[in-house]
Amino acid sequence: MAEEQKNAPQQPELSELLKIRRDKLAELQAAGEDPFQQTKFDWDATSQQIKDNFDAMEGKPVKVAGRLMSKRGMGKVSFCDLQDRDGRIQLYARQDEMDEEVYKKFKKFDIGDIVGVDGEVFRTQRGEMSVRAKDITLLSKSLLPLPEKFHGLQDKELRYRQRYVDLIVNPEVKRNFVIRSQFVKHVRDFLDSRGFLEVETPVLNTIQGGATARPFVTHHNTLNIDMYLRIATELPLKRLIVGGMDRVYDLGRIFRNEGMDPKHNPEFTTVELYQAYADFNDMMDLFEELLSSAAQKILGTYEVEWLGEKVDLTPGWRRLPMHEAVKEYCGIDFMTINSDEEAVKAAKAIGVELPSTKEPTWGNALYECFDQRVEEKLIQPTFITMHPVDVSPLAKRSPKDPRLTERFELFICHSEMGNAFSELNDPIDQRSRFQKEVEARAKGDDEAGMMDEDFLTALEYGMPPTGGLGIGIDRCVMLLTGADSIRDVIAFPTMKPLDK
Repeated sequence: MAEEQKNAPQQPELSELLKIRRDKLAELQAAGEDPFQQTKFDWDATSQQIKDNFDAMEGKPVKVAGRLMSKRGMGKVSFCDLQDRDGRIQLYARQDEMDEEVYKKFKKFDIGDIVGVDGEVFRTQRGEMSVRAKDITLLSKSLLPLPEKFHGLQDKELRYRQRYVDLIVNPEVKRNFVIRSQFVKHVRDFLDSRGFLEVETPVLNTIQGGATARPFVTHHNTLNIDMYLRIATELPLKRLIVGGMDRVYDLGRIFRNEGMDPKHNPEFTTVELYQAYADFNDMMDLFEELLSSAAQKILGTYEVEWLGEKVDLTPGWRRLPMHEAVKEYCGIDFMTINSDEEAVKAAKAIGVELPSTKEPTWGNALYECFDQRVEEKLIQPTFITMHPVDVSPLAKRSPKDPRLTERFELFICHSEMGNAFSELNDPIDQRSRFQKEVEARAKGDDEAGMMDEDFLTALEYGMPPTGGLGIGIDRCVMLLTGADSIRDVIAFPTMKPLDK
């Protein structure tokens, strides 16, 4: 075996392959046949259309275009796999059925080259649906070889950095982005059909607000001020509610200068929507219907598999107050605790510590117990409701208990999918909560919000009772595709430069 390997023909070095391809290009250009001067090719069918309609198309002329993914055969007959937007189809090229010069040129084409083919639909002796080539035009020259056939592009970091190669050699990854596009369209259609109006809100803001998160900071030269890339679209959207636009939403990019892991990317996509004269219960109904209908429409089923779990999205999802969840999973009944000290003590008794930036309050203790001990146990769709005021600066207080708010988060497979409130519309209460954010910021909490005087002015003009909902588009697409990393559903995830 060792002797056979020693005597086996050596593969050319990559630099030699690059030179060969560039020499071929130079030869074509010298002959006045520069492939990069081709401007268009009027194809009229895709690989899947031919396969789906083969009986009707057999024997008829067809024009197809795509990338050569393989070449086999010798002498006067060649077989190739052509990959287009829908998949692959075999090309059959025979010298005595084509112009001899065209065939000779075709024999020099490389795997990865993009071609246009005039031919006819037929089935080979082995029964494979194919296109019998009559003419083949080189439309673009591939100067870099594709990854080796059997191993492909498997390095995940490289796949994310070179998504274009990933899509070429791992065409199954395209499914994630097709589903993403379908889901975004479904969200828009769903909301538009219910009278919501899509609007655009600023990406650059002079105030950090609308969520608890660390922002990206940039500088506007003309105004000579620092500005913040938006961490949420909430405050501008609620200004529009004040102005009488009763149902609005913004679907777009959000930027948060925070950690990166399989569920987090510094820039991500959300849809935030607000409905006047509604509350958080209406938002629960809407979210449940939106996501379950998306699964049924896009996947044809309510049953999905994600993060190793089988999830049932059939409507009728559990709705569980946060304090009930903590009682169920941790054995602590916060509703019988009346002091901050006792609440913090109860949390510490089960190993839950409050972050140093958070005040040692009843509400923060309740939230940290949920966050550190309960969230990881939520697999099936569960609305966790009635969050503490301490962690909900923009939500309306519960009329039954002023320590709680009319807020929910949806969890599936221990992942937060969305967040919603009965929106706070009391400008006096809102100012007080903003002030607490300002004080937390002064103590070093750079995720805390700022005082937004203009928003308070808007509230003073009067905002109707309003339900608001924010949905993580990327997380929902992960659920629908079964992806275990957010990078698998973002075409161009944030990556550290290789030279850093």
